[in-house]
Amino acid sequence: MQRARQILESTFGYDDFRHHQADIIEALVNGQDVLTLMPTGGGKSICFQIPALIRSGTAIVISPLIALMQDQVDALKQLGIRAAFLNSTLHPGEQRLIEEDLLAGAFDLLYMAPERLLAEQTLNLIEQCDIALFAIDEAHCVSQWGHDFRKEYQQLSMLHTHFPSVPRIALTATADARTRDEIIEQLSLQQARVFINSFDRPNIHYAIAESGNSREALWQFLQQNHAGDAGIVYCLSRKNVEAVAEWLNKKGRVALPYHAGLGQDVRARNQQRFLREDGLIIVATIAFGMGIDKPDVRFVAHMNLPKNIESYYQETGRAGRDGLASNVWMSYGLKDVINLRLFTENSDAEEQFKRVMFQKTDAMLGLCELTSCRRQALLAYFGETMDQPCGNCDNCLNPPETWDATIAAQKALSCIYRTRERFGTQYIIDILTGKDDERIRRNGHDKLTTFNIGGEHSGVEWRGIFRQLIAHGYLATDTEGYGVLKLTQKAWPLLKRSETPQTVMLRKLRKPSKAKKKKSSAASRLALESLSASDQEFFEILRGLRSKLAKEQNVPPYVIFPDKTLTEMAIVKPASKSQMLDISGVGETKLLRYGDAFLEEINRAVN
Repeated sequence: MQRARQILESTFGYDDFRHHQADIIEALVNGQDVLTLMPTGGGKSICFQIPALIRSGTAIVISPLIALMQDQVDALKQLGIRAAFLNSTLHPGEQRLIEEDLLAGAFDLLYMAPERLLAEQTLNLIEQCDIALFAIDEAHCVSQWGHDFRKEYQQLSMLHTHFPSVPRIALTATADARTRDEIIEQLSLQQARVFINSFDRPNIHYAIAESGNSREALWQFLQQNHAGDAGIVYCLSRKNVEAVAEWLNKKGRVALPYHAGLGQDVRARNQQRFLREDGLIIVATIAFGMGIDKPDVRFVAHMNLPKNIESYYQETGRAGRDGLASNVWMSYGLKDVINLRLFTENSDAEEQFKRVMFQKTDAMLGLCELTSCRRQALLAYFGETMDQPCGNCDNCLNPPETWDATIAAQKALSCIYRTRERFGTQYIIDILTGKDDERIRRNGHDKLTTFNIGGEHSGVEWRGIFRQLIAHGYLATDTEGYGVLKLTQKAWPLLKRSETPQTVMLRKLRKPSKAKKKKSSAASRLALESLSASDQEFFEILRGLRSKLAKEQNVPPYVIFPDKTLTEMAIVKPASKSQMLDISGVGETKLLRYGDAFLEEINRAVN
């Protein structure tokens, strides 16, 4: 471990290990298998990169997305680590050279996708090499209960039989107890040491809003918090991705679309721009994001309800990898609730799988309709207890009001019953609010006792009531995709006014706040908390130098130094190389490469 600490300081530029990094590294160096759950930004990569530098041979890193391997390898090369990737983006001649170098022991780490590893030619090649360890990144992909299931991952159990003496580490940022068990089972990790770190990301502020005009609500969120920051906006469909990206561009933000329907070259170009330029927004389906290493994503916004808490946690975890304050925001509505249930019900999955998926959807809905601390509920889902409310979510900072909705619920359920459970939400609302409608008259529903008995609530308020009645299990939707509302068993005691009185408490609709444009972005506000006005100017000067160097080398700016390192430089203003080495994130290789340039810039600004 003395050698490990030396590498941590001299190569990576950090003073001490975090979380369980030291124990994980020691286990791998000693040849033990490991399963580790560590939050995004928690330093998972160091857990296998340092053992790769200590153990004899080359570490094989299995990563699900070839599109990101280039940046991961570039970052390692910046640290002076011998790294490469082997995938289909390379020409045959380039692949042969990589294979020859691997046989010659020229690499500390080699990245490849599971499909490449499982090819007979690759396995034959690896069997001829000295392998230090296998790192299976995004290990939750192995689980059919997970949110990014990949069949190829389940075949990686063969590593245990083919290379029994080579230690393996499986890493993920997202896995509930069921998924953890399946990772162990599928990858034959029964003898592995298991390290589960806290799932908490205290730097992230969670907020969930009821859907009204989602685009305008998104714009308010951006103007109030992230006027010039980089971020991700997730949409459910490809069509919405294109529409929202176009709309944001018209509003004056640079927004790039990303979805599976775009050509591979377009996706790759947009992803590279997002990683390498400051202040860009990527608008994407969930096809985007796994393995994204960009540390200064200041916000993640969802325009629709994610299918489960694992997906939500994984996607929101792409914000604030550098540990600085970041926001995650979601707008969802009744249509999202109905669509998620229909998607599961109409799938070809077995009934047991459907039941599990329904449970996961219910947990996601529960998180949305919660009136207490969201972070406490989120952590509880992953089996972690937080004793006190977090003070950094919308419910903590602006506690929602609740109201006794028992009578409103009875009116709604009665109307559905009297129309024989044959209609969707809007039609039922029209009856309750007494709308003068030819279809209602034709069906004779203007003669119902429930016609015009709900005028005390607006249409928007009724939609919120129906959304919450579905979320709380009083209503379900049909399985044919028409959105027809059905009463559940839970509804009947309330409808019949049973002897045991029932009370239905629902959230009051939050009134949207008026947008106030703020001049400073979240990133600059963060810096201002710790920097004086002059130091803030200093930070921007260093940021400009970083951007220039990054363009010269065609690498993302954060690969040179992250914002956190630049902030510390702006405060300390190192005057020598030895002082520069004391800055977190500055190792010997980066000092050699960039020390003179940054010291010259600092000296010029100081004098």
